[in-house]
Amino acid sequence: MDLQTAEVKMNELRSQLTEYGYQYHVLDKPSVPDSEYDRLMLELVELEGKYPELKTSDSPTERVGGSVLDLFEKVEHSAPMLSLGNAFNEQDLRDFDRRIRQVVGDDFSYVCELKIDGLAVSLRYVDGLFVQGATRGDGTIGEDITANLKTIKSIPLRLRETVSLEVRGEAYMPKRSFEALNKAKAEREEEPFANPRNAAAGSLRQLDPKIASSRNLDVFLYGIGDVGKIKVDSHSEGLDYLDQLGFKTNKERRKCVTIEEVIQYVNSWVEKRPNLPYEIDGIVIKVDLLHQQEELGRTAKSPRWAIAYKFPAEEVITTLLDIELSIGRTGVLTPTAILEPVKVAGTTVQRASLHNEDLIREKDIKIGDKVVVKKAGDIIPEVVNVIADQRTGAEVDFHMPTHCPECESELVRLEGEVALRCINPKCPAQIREGLIHFVSRDAMNIDGLGEKVVSQLFAEKLIVDVADIYKLSSEQLLGLERMGEKSVTNLLTAIESSKANSLEKLLFGLGIRHVGAKAAKTLAQAFGSILKLATANKEELLAINEIGEKMADSIVTFFDQEEVQALIEELKTAGVNMEYKGVMPSTALESDSLFAGKTIVLTGKLEQLTRNEAKEGIEALGGNVSGSVSKKTDLVIAGIEAGSKLTKAEQLGIEVWDEERLLSELNK
Repeated sequence: MDLQTAEVKMNELRSQLTEYGYQYHVLDKPSVPDSEYDRLMLELVELEGKYPELKTSDSPTERVGGSVLDLFEKVEHSAPMLSLGNAFNEQDLRDFDRRIRQVVGDDFSYVCELKIDGLAVSLRYVDGLFVQGATRGDGTIGEDITANLKTIKSIPLRLRETVSLEVRGEAYMPKRSFEALNKAKAEREEEPFANPRNAAAGSLRQLDPKIASSRNLDVFLYGIGDVGKIKVDSHSEGLDYLDQLGFKTNKERRKCVTIEEVIQYVNSWVEKRPNLPYEIDGIVIKVDLLHQQEELGRTAKSPRWAIAYKFPAEEVITTLLDIELSIGRTGVLTPTAILEPVKVAGTTVQRASLHNEDLIREKDIKIGDKVVVKKAGDIIPEVVNVIADQRTGAEVDFHMPTHCPECESELVRLEGEVALRCINPKCPAQIREGLIHFVSRDAMNIDGLGEKVVSQLFAEKLIVDVADIYKLSSEQLLGLERMGEKSVTNLLTAIESSKANSLEKLLFGLGIRHVGAKAAKTLAQAFGSILKLATANKEELLAINEIGEKMADSIVTFFDQEEVQALIEELKTAGVNMEYKGVMPSTALESDSLFAGKTIVLTGKLEQLTRNEAKEGIEALGGNVSGSVSKKTDLVIAGIEAGSKLTKAEQLGIEVWDEERLLSELNK
């Protein structure tokens, strides 16, 4: 076969295989037997092997997974991938409908879609060719997972038109794939995935695309990133256009004219949800016409023209077999219910937090009880109540111990607290949990150093405090179980990279009592370096907005300890950054912002923004949001049913805005 004949034949095979793949994976209507598809694929593979110069990026053979990556590159989305506000009941939906009508009037319609429980992704096409795929990330910057997304057979590598666009969708793992994956994991005595969402996310964040390929993922596309470039007038037209281009969209969507129709659609899927071959966790409701979406606008994080209705938590009955105790990094003793395995909201649940002894007494929980279990927000398992009338008399009362189960030290209940606490600073459980906290995402964010690896290193006495992490060698790590050369290299690279983190990451990672991620950033901005913070007195700390008595005392006590001073010196010697690298508030805002340098209090219920969104918007423009009104307060934002804070502001003569005035300033 000469080159020209080979090219014609290869183009013909690619066209056939692409069409057969579309019919099978998108339309779910296979037109040829699997054996015929496999025969054609083998023929194409052989021809591409003989004539590699004729291979194209959109070839069906590209889906098998390429070479292993070293890391994921960062990708900036052409338009932000916003999160959605939530509705939890019928009244929330009616309130959403009322807000829409206040802006656009009564002449509009909704599109209702199933909320697929997976991983949000963005796909970019240039002249009809798939060139890049990314995770949602923080909404602005995601990770390039193109190689993994290419393994999803319902994602077209070439569109049916030579258009350039960015589309959004949800990659997910079908229930059948999830069950097969966990069955294989069980056979290998590996930890199973908790749910299909975690499995999908874990699969798409594999550095080896062949692993993603083996997981049999799928995708539904639900929108166009920048609709302005496409000639459609509504969201529903946009979905139809995606169908036309060869994408897979969810056909269960429905156009609704009234909120009554929306509620009827929602209720119908509460019943039908278990029968789907994939997991859903709610319904997404969007205003259909694009010009009305534009008129409604968005907040810093969410569009005002869309909302996600979250299904009520599913409740099931099971048996509470035992109560297990664990010590956290702050010494708090937490009881956990060990349950007879039961399926809740699509996953098998065997454990549920019981929080503290008071909750156990309040709910009258005994070992052996029949209990009602649900997942709060479809995520965290909790015991709702006991079914007392099913007791047999064999149930056993539970009593909290008097001494720490890890180090035998006497447990104490501090004044004003409900939790029992181990106050031994050398308690192994606290040290181990502190190490796990130090490497976590919101702290030093060391990839590859998860809970299991940290526990293993601690058990082997390779790390005793956080400074030891920066002394680890490849020889030490290679001696551990399941640690190959590639894993060790990646881990040591991640440890080295973490040294460059800005100061707030280190402060949060050190686990200073009462200092969360937000306070750590405030302190880092205020003092600039750990040396200045470590030598600050209580008065200097209290002078900073949002730093109260408890936190100030805790910070002074922490840095007064000789062990802490020695630890900081060790980290400094290891090359860990000790200074704030972020943008200072005063340099991050526009000079004409009315919030710059002012102390602002939010009170009452906001209708269009969440309290968090309002706070983030104000802080982004240089304002400080405080929790109480005083003579130092410059401005009060009053929502519906504002109470004593508004009264106090009026008594002190402080300026008061409503939510509309706040939105007007934020939108500038």
